[in-house]
Amino acid sequence: MNHPGFFDVAGPFTVAEVAAATQSEIAGDPALHGRKLEGVQPLAEALAHHVTFLDNKKYLPQLGSTAAGACLVNPKFADRVPAGTVALVNKNPYRAFAQSLALFYPGAMHSKTATAGSEHRIDPSAMIEEGALIEPGAIIGAEARIGRGTRIAAGAVIGYRVAIGRDSYVGPNASVMHALIGDRVIIHAGARIGQDGFGFAMSAEGHLKVPQVGRVILQDDVDIGANTTIDRGALKDTIIGEGSKIDNLVQIGHNVLMGRHCVIVGQVGIAGSAELGDFVVMGGHSGLIGHIKIGAGAQIAGGAHPKDDVPAGAIMAGTPARPFKQWAREVAAITRLTKRGSSGGDTDADKG
Repeated sequence: MNHPGFFDVAGPFTVAEVAAATQSEIAGDPALHGRKLEGVQPLAEALAHHVTFLDNKKYLPQLGSTAAGACLVNPKFADRVPAGTVALVNKNPYRAFAQSLALFYPGAMHSKTATAGSEHRIDPSAMIEEGALIEPGAIIGAEARIGRGTRIAAGAVIGYRVAIGRDSYVGPNASVMHALIGDRVIIHAGARIGQDGFGFAMSAEGHLKVPQVGRVILQDDVDIGANTTIDRGALKDTIIGEGSKIDNLVQIGHNVLMGRHCVIVGQVGIAGSAELGDFVVMGGHSGLIGHIKIGAGAQIAGGAHPKDDVPAGAIMAGTPARPFKQWAREVAAITRLTKRGSSGGDTDADKG
């Protein structure tokens, strides 16, 4: 489906205007100061009319091949910006990135849900197929699309331009914003889909909110538990793959990429930009830090917390997580030491 997007883009702005808005220094050819930029994109996706940024050195390989028109970058990496890309040098490129997003997407801090001042519970511009059921008290925002056989329960809110496929269900008091939802998707009561990701440029000057202009995509046959939250992407999309099942009270951060048929048990937390392959299982109270990759078929035991990438098919346990057999041996060894200490008679401390 060709979707028009959720945010209006301001501009275009010249390189010089972006530099001024972000308090950055322009390096390189002065003739390029007037180059026009039309938006913000990640390093790998940016083209000549985009500004991008580098903050995490993990993405340095992408800096060398970016096709961006300009790049916000720390002084120590400025000489690695490729020819043809203007370096916008800034000691805090992530904060400058936040400022550039605010420049191009001024409406992102207060995104639309329903038409302000309207008396219509279902906006007249919404496209609702015959056979869809909208219960009393549900709100359907402007230009939303609801497919045949889908039921929107009482008190649910479907935001501006949200698209929901056929034979899906959105439970009572759930909210769905900035999202594209497939067929046969179940979203249980109180779930929150598509709100801001937790993005702040933190510094001694204070914590500057980073506008979140990505989307959430829930593919076909996904099941989302009650009171689970799935944040929209910062620039790219948060994607939940086909057939994945997510329990109650799960937090999924911005830019997470989840494969097909994953099973995520209650009270799991997945930090931003983590990637999960197909058929990953995560037990209750487990969690992932941001920017790591979990291979297809891996299993993360309840309460486990990987800090590094996990290979496909691995079974991990403990904090920090390590292979299950290693963790089990460590637990057994500690148990034996504890028993030995408790049965070995008086300790020096006991003797006084």
